[in-house]
Amino acid sequence: MTSEVMDVRPVPRYRMVMSAPLRQSPSPSPPPPAPGGAVGALLREWRKVRRLSQLDLALHMEVSARHVSRVESGRAQPSRHMVTRLADALGMPLRERNVLLAAAGYAAEYPERGLDTPEMAEVRRAIDLIVAHHEPYPAFVMNRRWDVLLASRGAARIAEFLIGGSSHGNMLLQFFDPGDLRAAVGNWEEVAGDLIRHLHDEIAARPVDAETRALLERVLAYPDVPSRWGTRDPGGAPPPVLTVEFRKDGRTFRFFSTITTFGTPRDVTLDELRIECAFPADEATAELCRALARNPELSTV
Repeated sequence: MTSEVMDVRPVPRYRMVMSAPLRQSPSPSPPPPAPGGAVGALLREWRKVRRLSQLDLALHMEVSARHVSRVESGRAQPSRHMVTRLADALGMPLRERNVLLAAAGYAAEYPERGLDTPEMAEVRRAIDLIVAHHEPYPAFVMNRRWDVLLASRGAARIAEFLIGGSSHGNMLLQFFDPGDLRAAVGNWEEVAGDLIRHLHDEIAARPVDAETRALLERVLAYPDVPSRWGTRDPGGAPPPVLTVEFRKDGRTFRFFSTITTFGTPRDVTLDELRIECAFPADEATAELCRALARNPELSTV
């Protein structure tokens, strides 16, 4: 793994999980080719999400606006090369590129391999190294739906210390369920509001992803979630870094996070993978993590 492979950036959120072993979340394969016009409908939807006119898209691709219009209306069948160019111009994630190809009647271009397959062995070693080297602090590996695929021992110890363990394997559900990690977050509305902004952004970036929309509906159904969070606020800029405050027994522990992603993926799994590393925002929090690593039984006290 070289520095060119990974893109590391700070993110204004912090999420916690109890589970530690790797698990693969089932992901549906791209749908079979649909009848004529399906590719045009998808193209139109993506173009509107990107706020591009047919002329804007045509100029970007150096083709005629008439040709884009004919593809959208189903009067013209795009070649495989044209579908790839359209996906490039629209900045589509790899999973959605496969869907667009399938809608046009072509085979998927990008594979989706599990992290436990032989082809992903080197990637898995790199991920394990990042997570292990972040001890004694929490680290997690997640997919696009915030499902936790892998969590460090530090993450498990902190979750056990705060709430005695989580009943969810999904970060958003942990933060929105009043019976889960939400109960330990002192600045919950600030943190949850930021998570909702990120979820809305994910939906806007993947308008055909029904699973992410279903996740939004699920978290909005929890008690005392403001109704305004059901609508995306495109002008709502999140803070550069959000410190999350966990409280227990009159003490406050603060964390902020960074996210690592694969910068040049050629696989759907890698395109959607995120490695989140939480850092203590003060010495008291750092000492708690070190103390729990020295004596894990403290987490159950």
